[in-house]
Amino acid sequence: MARYATALAADPASTYRQIDIAGRTADADPHRLVSLLYEEGVGALRAAAWAAEKGKPTVKSERVARATAVMFALEAGLDFAKGGEVSKALAAFYHGLRNQVVQASLGNDPKPFRDAAASLEEIAGAWSSVRA
Repeated sequence: MARYATALAADPASTYRQIDIAGRTADADPHRLVSLLYEEGVGALRAAAWAAEKGKPTVKSERVARATAVMFALEAGLDFAKGGEVSKALAAFYHGLRNQVVQASLGNDPKPFRDAAASLEEIAGAWSSVRA
């Protein structure tokens, strides 16, 4: 007899994340999606800091990849026609933050990841206040 959940049982944590993301994004408006990206990016950076501190290179690598993907997504979502100088400034910020994170991934110091998370969290706070 075939087991339908075999693929899901192979990596329960990944399955949960996929279901969680689908649930949070299904009815989200574009502003909420950006907020979710910020949350995901900050979480990934904090997890990368933890992994660097605990000597978990595989986890660190996965979280760095996730954080950089989030920053690419945030940059790709910028509207330069409507956003003008703010969009340009945010693009430069995301680019610089990605570089910082990639450089930090070469070592085991958690501080650059924490600093990057704090910077992204600050921008997320500004986004939330604009949205409100």
